[in-house]
Amino acid sequence: MIKKLRRKFVLSLFLVMLVVLGSVNAVNLYQINRKADSLLTLLTDNNGKFPDLLPSGEPEPPHKRPGGGLDLSPETRFETRYFVVKTDAAGGISQIDTGHIAAVTADQAQTFAEKVLESGKTGGYTGVYKYRVTDTDYGRLLVFLDCRSQLQTAATFLLASCAIAAVCLLLVFLLVSVLSRRAIRPFAESFEKQKQFITDAGHEIKTPLAIISANTDVLELTGGKNEWTDSIRRQTRRLDGLVKNLLTLARMEEERPVAAFSPFPLSDTAREAAEPFRPLAESRGIRYELDIQPGLSLNGDETAIRELVTILADNAVKYAEDGGWIRIRLASDGRGIRLETANSVAVQPEGDLNRLFDRFYRADSSRSRKSGGYGIGLSIAKAIVESHKGRILVRRPDEHSLAFIVVL
Repeated sequence: MIKKLRRKFVLSLFLVMLVVLGSVNAVNLYQINRKADSLLTLLTDNNGKFPDLLPSGEPEPPHKRPGGGLDLSPETRFETRYFVVKTDAAGGISQIDTGHIAAVTADQAQTFAEKVLESGKTGGYTGVYKYRVTDTDYGRLLVFLDCRSQLQTAATFLLASCAIAAVCLLLVFLLVSVLSRRAIRPFAESFEKQKQFITDAGHEIKTPLAIISANTDVLELTGGKNEWTDSIRRQTRRLDGLVKNLLTLARMEEERPVAAFSPFPLSDTAREAAEPFRPLAESRGIRYELDIQPGLSLNGDETAIRELVTILADNAVKYAEDGGWIRIRLASDGRGIRLETANSVAVQPEGDLNRLFDRFYRADSSRSRKSGGYGIGLSIAKAIVESHKGRILVRRPDEHSLAFIVVL
């Protein structure tokens, strides 16, 4: 778990740098487009011509400086490369002005204009030229602004920033890999102490439980069984089960090396774990279906996977409505092995279904008390799945059923 937390810490910083890089380049491209739009506005407002500018850089009246942060100077008209195409009321090209650009001939300008008119768009890019189409008294005015230099600058900036970011990310990754150990050390120590406490407390509780059980045996031998001794035995079994589950959860949260896994017959293990729940389900009128693909095997911890199937089958039996149904399927779907347990429910759990995997969370406290659950079984199931690098999901196929899906 600590290694997983460290990976998440490093990945989060990696994503932050990518967001910053993307934001800087997006702002740069936005500014280029904004200034290009301002120039197009200035040209279209002046019927395709650059207005004369005062020494201050302001357009002569009645023209006004367009928005978009455009910085005008007397040199701007000579620095701006553009061409203009005008059409008559019938849509035919009546005039072409390429006097302000050397890279485009009149024939090329006509080709660009025809392509734009055919598209029906009133603005955008065609190649490196940003254009705008406006309606006029005589027909249409098409202004094409050469953005080649600005786009090349943006591309160069993007490549340079990506290269710098790649180097920085590598250095940050190496640095954070070292520093993250210190950053999460308090949590790691707290987590280790928590696991040690659970382990120590579990073993300490087992001793008085054994004594209580032995004393109950003595009471039954001397005074016979009664409702009080039966109650003591039930509560002792519940507490013993809780201790075992806590110890199992603490053990499963330790990442196991893959070398500790071994191949085993998954189909046989799943059937052996799920079949014992059939009599209990059928005694409540529940239709219990097992659909297990034969011959499947898995490289993993057979004992843990057996516990996983047991937890999911037990959960389905506990919360399926009387007279309902339970379906357990195991099959290979090409991407991995898929285990699904689904059951009918009278009332769907409220809120976020993912909280069902939280420790001691119970969607329906009254039913959990009745079934004897502590809300820890699904936490163990999730830990088992994650220790095998798998995923476990919970879904509502419809308003009357609930399904748990495991992909290994």
